[in-house]
Formats: sequence, structure tokens, C-alpha cells
Amino acid sequence: MKKKILIGIGAGAFVAICFGIFLLSGAGSTYYYSQIDNTKIEQTGSAGGVINFGGSMDYSYTLRCYDEDGNEKDITFGTSRELKEDAFIRLTVMPIRGVLEWVEVQYDELPTAVQKEYTAPQ
Repeated sequence: MKKKILIGIGAGAFVAICFGIFLLSGAGSTYYYSQIDNTKIEQTGSAGGVINFGGSMDYSYTLRCYDEDGNEKDITFGTSRELKEDAFIRLTVMPIRGVLEWVEVQYDELPTAVQKEYTAPQ
């Protein structure tokens, strides 16, 4: 009986550790692409007494984004500053965790299906 309980606890701990590693690693993340539209920005208030160890995310964007196949999705993410109007960005998005990071990219770095949604810069 004790042996079965110890095996169950060990198996549960193993599953929890594997899930934690999966969440922290960024495995299973998807890239989405968008173009900055500063009419879609909101200035967020203070954290209301909550300690924020990750830095200040004073702005929030909700933008129409496209995956590599051109499927669209509205995604909300935070930034510490207002981003450059009309810049193209690539968001790394993971289920449960949401947006892990964003980086500015050039138009020619967008997948072909995504380029069809935007006008090439002059």
C-alpha cells in the first residue's frame, strides 16, 4: 500500500515537473504578425499595489494579427512604450502564457500569406 502511494506521488511530481519545463521553455509557441496602429493603444493604470517584477507595462495594444498561414486573431499585449506607427512586429504567443515577446521585423520577413494582408512600404 505504501509503495503504491509513493509511486503515485513520484509520478505526479514527474508530470508536474515536465509540465513546468514545457511552460518555461516556450515549446508549443506560435508566431503571429501584425502592423502597429497607435489608434489601438491604451495607457494602462498602475498595478494597484501589485508588485511587478517584470518591469512596467504602461501600454496595451489589441491588434489584428495573422499566423504564418494567414489565419487572423485579435491579440492583446503589453509594452513599456508607445511603438513606432506602421512598424511590423512578430509576436511569440504560447497557449496559457499568452504573448511571450514581440520583435520588430521588416516587411520582407513576413510570411507570404501575411504580406497579402498589408501594403508594402515605399
